[in-house]
Amino acid sequence: MQLNPCFLSYLRGMSLYPLVRELLFRFPPENVHYFSMNLLQGACRVNVLKGMIEKHFRVSDARLKRELFGLAFPNPVGLGAGFDKNALYLDELEALGFGFAEIGTVTPLGQPGNDKPRLFRLPADQALINRMGFNNDGVAAMAARLKKRKERSAASALIVGGNIGKNKITGNEDAWKDYHTCFDALFDCVDYFVVNVSSPNTPGLRELQEKDSLKKILGNLQNNNQGRQHPKPLLLKIAPDLTQEQLDDIVSLAFEVQLSGLVATNTTISREGLRTSGTRITAIGAGGLSGRPVRERATEIVQYLSKQTNGNIPVIASGGIFTGADAAEKLSAGASLVQVWTGFIYEGPSIVKHICAHLLDS
Repeated sequence: MQLNPCFLSYLRGMSLYPLVRELLFRFPPENVHYFSMNLLQGACRVNVLKGMIEKHFRVSDARLKRELFGLAFPNPVGLGAGFDKNALYLDELEALGFGFAEIGTVTPLGQPGNDKPRLFRLPADQALINRMGFNNDGVAAMAARLKKRKERSAASALIVGGNIGKNKITGNEDAWKDYHTCFDALFDCVDYFVVNVSSPNTPGLRELQEKDSLKKILGNLQNNNQGRQHPKPLLLKIAPDLTQEQLDDIVSLAFEVQLSGLVATNTTISREGLRTSGTRITAIGAGGLSGRPVRERATEIVQYLSKQTNGNIPVIASGGIFTGADAAEKLSAGASLVQVWTGFIYEGPSIVKHICAHLLDS
């Protein structure tokens, strides 16, 4: 088969990602995201090209496998929610070597999210600010898409998590109903669930992190879950901006409702210590900050949660993971798995390969 010269250049470009990144960063972030992933998707539709991508990026080694929540993870490196919001690129992410990926955040009704622009790069800080606002196609469309993928990719080893949230128009008093709706609709389509009450980009959402509100949401979901023949792992994603008292409340509640795990952490509303100019930060405005600036705080929270739970509630670490050393830091702090997001943008498609190689050499 004659390979397309443009695609060969694309493959070579992935190994020269810093140069490619310089070009991509000249264009709006959201546009580049879909352009890059659609290009990869087109390549993966050609079996020989998909095979080349898998051979180059996937690391298969029994030492990387993890058994957690009753699930078999091919490796401990996953992609956090918010990247593949609509479950469009799971096959492609698996080809790049990810052991697991979270789709969403999914809401009952499709919604456009916040006005654009809503995603901003901070190269000086190796960070992003986003205020996407749970833009997604809605749970019915997502369930249908995931069911088709299961039929098409029955042999896939990729673990798929469903990150669920509430619609913007839903009041907090009725938020539990939205989470219930998403849980029901996706139950047969995903391997585990993550309850997202920690995004700063849906008005009032973070108020649901308070113990009483959380107990209503999580208690209802667990009642639903435990009534099924094969319950799914249920996790909670938390913000890095919580106080120690709030973290203690979450630990207490996690035991009370028998959560399977915690995801630490989401993006932060803090802007402390940034190298990017204050003028630029003010011009960008509201949104969640992710990337390098969150690394230290996220690690502190992982370590605190691990200590407070005596390691009895597994933690998936997220926040500022760019390299194998970053991932190892989170695992040493007590995490069982790690997730990347902003690091994927800055480090490129080899990030999983490099992290896995580091973990194998450690």
